[in-house]
Amino acid sequence: MAKEAKPAAEVVAVAPPKKSKKLLIMIAAALVLVMLIGGGGVLFMIKKNSANADGEDAVASETSKSDKKESAKEAAPIYVALDAFTVNLVGEQFLQLALSVEVADLLTGDKVKTHTPKIRNNVMLLLSGKQVSDLVTREGKENLAREIRDLMNEVLEPDAKKGEGPIKDVLFTSFIMQ
Repeated sequence: MAKEAKPAAEVVAVAPPKKSKKLLIMIAAALVLVMLIGGGGVLFMIKKNSANADGEDAVASETSKSDKKESAKEAAPIYVALDAFTVNLVGEQFLQLALSVEVADLLTGDKVKTHTPKIRNNVMLLLSGKQVSDLVTREGKENLAREIRDLMNEVLEPDAKKGEGPIKDVLFTSFIMQ
């Protein structure tokens, strides 16, 4: 029986088949390439933004007070709407008038709101002394707008010269005569 006995199972170490390292190298190379492209893009954007900021700083440092005045002129206009006026004109007709005023700045807009009762009173007195024939033509309406502007400037800045002041323009938003 000694010959019949077989030795215990032989242990054969079979190595698994070798995986291709080519696939691993290709994936790693692709990741590195994507990271380089992404980093280059970020660097480009950062430099572009800093160049714009530097350019703007240079331009800003070159601007002077005259540029500030120009920007103030280019700023959006500020309008203040006033309640409608309804007055009897000389004769048997009446005028219903709504207007807005263009002001120089927000502070002037607040001043207009503060002095509204006096402004309304003076405008009502001015309008009630007008005749229909004065207001029918375009020139008559333009003259009325100038008179109202001067009157309002006189209330807001009494020592300002005629034609000058914080009120730039008077605009009629409704003009009805009956």
